[in-house]
Amino acid sequence: MKKKLLVWMVLGASTLMSYSTYAQEEQESAEVYLEEYTDEFQENFFEGLKQKGIQNYDRAIDLFLKCKQLEPDNSVVDYELAKAYLQDKKYIQAQQYAIEALLSEPTDYWYLDNLLTILDKQGSPWATIKEQIPYGNKKLRENMAVSFFKMKKYEEALAMLKEIDNAPLTTELARKINDSLQKNIQESTTPIVEKQVTDKSDPVTALRTQIEELLSRSDYKGMIAVSKEALDSYPLQPYFYFAYGTALNNTGDPNKAIEVLESGLDYLLDDGQLESNLYRELSKAYNKIGNTQKANEYLNKINSGL
Repeated sequence: MKKKLLVWMVLGASTLMSYSTYAQEEQESAEVYLEEYTDEFQENFFEGLKQKGIQNYDRAIDLFLKCKQLEPDNSVVDYELAKAYLQDKKYIQAQQYAIEALLSEPTDYWYLDNLLTILDKQGSPWATIKEQIPYGNKKLRENMAVSFFKMKKYEEALAMLKEIDNAPLTTELARKINDSLQKNIQESTTPIVEKQVTDKSDPVTALRTQIEELLSRSDYKGMIAVSKEALDSYPLQPYFYFAYGTALNNTGDPNKAIEVLESGLDYLLDDGQLESNLYRELSKAYNKIGNTQKANEYLNKINSGL
């Protein structure tokens, strides 16, 4: 877990240092984390990310494999290898490394979602890898239900809910699936708008209020822990993706922020303001990693109202 956290923090810090002015305090913090890795690992890992970003997947894979030799048990390297192989349409290798990453961190939503995406690209049922993953892990099954919902595989999501002993998640996800299905078949009717909860004793409202207070003070470090906990507990709430992504984006990890923020878009129903906020934060994140084309693309979505 420590290695995984350090790699994500180093990733964001290093990228920012390449493309924008970085606060002195965060530079000093990044230097401490960088000391945990050899120069050779850092050089190969960041160059691999760069090559993957410009779609030079063969080169990226070679660099990540060198990192794998240096850090055989590093789940982030396995995850990046799986993503690179997926983008290169080498699904067998992608699946292999995605499973390795998930075995290292069974409760990690992003690792599981990546594996399910790889299976989907191959047209392979998820049951084909059931015996290769720690399926008995409760959090893994919860993540699987959420991922199926995001992929619009509603029947699979509902089937998974029957195996989950988590009443709040089951109730909320079943409702969202029903809303999504009704929205698909009733396009001519008034869009379904989620009822806003005003009960201050409601945990979702309490967490959102706490996050908004931190956001108003620009306390992004404080937001990291609170928004991550909120997202882990309520993975269907798009606001918590926005909050966690914003916190990551402002504490030196724009790459991870992009992944979180773009996932948040999958859970939006009808919230134009939150959608604009997600687009705006994504534009900032892409600017920080030097991808001005994607940054402008998200800005245009705000301006055009799409």
